Amino acid sequence: MCGIAGLFGPDGDDSQIAHSMASLLAHRGPDGTRTWSESCQNGGIGFGHTRLSIVDIQGSNQPLHSDSGCVLIVNGEIYNHKQIRESERTFSFRTKGDGEAILAAYDSREDDFTWVQRLNGIWAFALWDPKRERLFLCRDRLGVKPLVRTVTDDGTLLFGSEVKSLRGHPEHTPELDMEALVARIAFEYPLDETTLFDGVHSVRPGTIEMWNLDENGAQLSQVNMWVRESTQSSGHPWSVSNAPALLETLTTSIADRLMSDVPLGIILSGGLDSAMVAALAHEASERTGYPLPACWTVAESEDNPDWIAAENVCKTLDLEHHQHLLDDAVFTTTLPDLAWFGEDLDVTVLFFQPLFSKMAESVTVGLCGQGADELHAGYSRYRNLPQHRDLIHSRLSASEHPFASALRSGSIDRTGWRGNHNPDSAFSNLTNTLNYEMNHGQLSNFQLRLVDRHSMAHGLEVRVPFLGSSHIEAANRLPLEWKLSEDTEKLALREAAKLTRLPMDIVQRPKLPAGRATSPSMIEELLSELKGHAEEYANDIPSISKMFKGQPEISLGLRLFRSLHLVDGGLGRHGKDLMTLLEDVN
Repeated sequence: MCGIAGLFGPDGDDSQIAHSMASLLAHRGPDGTRTWSESCQNGGIGFGHTRLSIVDIQGSNQPLHSDSGCVLIVNGEIYNHKQIRESERTFSFRTKGDGEAILAAYDSREDDFTWVQRLNGIWAFALWDPKRERLFLCRDRLGVKPLVRTVTDDGTLLFGSEVKSLRGHPEHTPELDMEALVARIAFEYPLDETTLFDGVHSVRPGTIEMWNLDENGAQLSQVNMWVRESTQSSGHPWSVSNAPALLETLTTSIADRLMSDVPLGIILSGGLDSAMVAALAHEASERTGYPLPACWTVAESEDNPDWIAAENVCKTLDLEHHQHLLDDAVFTTTLPDLAWFGEDLDVTVLFFQPLFSKMAESVTVGLCGQGADELHAGYSRYRNLPQHRDLIHSRLSASEHPFASALRSGSIDRTGWRGNHNPDSAFSNLTNTLNYEMNHGQLSNFQLRLVDRHSMAHGLEVRVPFLGSSHIEAANRLPLEWKLSEDTEKLALREAAKLTRLPMDIVQRPKLPAGRATSPSMIEELLSELKGHAEEYANDIPSISKMFKGQPEISLGLRLFRSLHLVDGGLGRHGKDLMTLLEDVN
């Protein structure tokens, strides 16, 4: 929907800084940038917003204001905003959009936190209550929408949709968080609320934070978990007769996510998850009256299994299908974009940039199949947890950084970290593994981050039907044996898929890794071409050099990350060619 940014502290009422922060998110909101600020005791508050118009296109420019004086900026969609409008008849709505539902729910609150439970959607928002001089930062249930924050030396809270927005404040200089990096290389995703930037943390999914301002600057006064996640199976029996109910939760979720005043499409890889979204699109469209979405697929060749499977799905379901072959040079030209927008070490998901770029030429909203693997035990590593534990232990053992030992020892008591990260505990059994990956980073810090950053790089919002509340709850009630057996993953979901019009070869299609499945030859060629560079760059930071064994793509990713996000204060380097970026690093 947009990008949000802001500051709260001694110089919080500087609207020029708010504008500079928001300008670094212009790609997220190409339909306009607005700012607002005001003074308060001990400082001020400033908001910046870049808009991607999806609902109430001509209205709903942000920040949004209520009659009580509250001010809101939000990135996301509130799917039940019409129901909230109906129930809040005394609230003076000024727009026809969904964002005001947040202000209406807040105005009718009974306390500072539980009112958020009324919202059904995806969001990251900042809400200023001037009467009580309190700032609220909040993130949706599973962190579909991002929100990061840091505090400057003078006590000013900075926050935004992406870390790069923080660089709009003159006192913020990005630095590498070595501890977060060690965890990222070992576990393959950032853990908890950490980012790869020192002192920059994500607002935890499913939480609402309350900040106030005193003579020492911004203070986090209270944090509340408004929802708690668990993939622990309830122990309730499940059989094939329950498949229609499971399918209905996904259909309802897709119907909610068709809400849009602009064109919408489906990201179709040909795998089970995205194919199910496509298979239920007809029913969801008929229920809501919204147009039937078309599908988009990219691959390196017409012989690619994803390409063929996606063709099969669209032909069977009679869906419009847009297919695009990746240009031979696309990875070399778009790798810098992947590093800039992704704010991480990703290399093998290069197809995201050309895919979303092509989609954005025709649609503004997309639906994807993410979240199904975490809910329904879809990853191959779940079949051999001892092997997965050993892999992480081997990477930590290869590190000479002292934090590797801290990770293996268990809990870490410092800002941004929570829980027990010892691989023996985290991955001791399937239940613990699913809970760990759902709650400690695999979903929010890797999968959801990837799609959000790379789609919004092109002004395309992607929604995640599998993470609708009713489907999450239905999946959480499934016995483990209906998630994973010795030879099949996602058993219950596949039974539900059999009730659709999907071909059986799609229903039974095994899970394939994203990126490498879509463009395996092109990725291997790129890594082969840059092999010598990857080996050289692995020695950039001696204490972690041995962790890159078997991971040349991470060595390349880190080099690009440092070049784009740390050199020259992380500004002014986006747009340089790949080899210049790789070679021009101190």
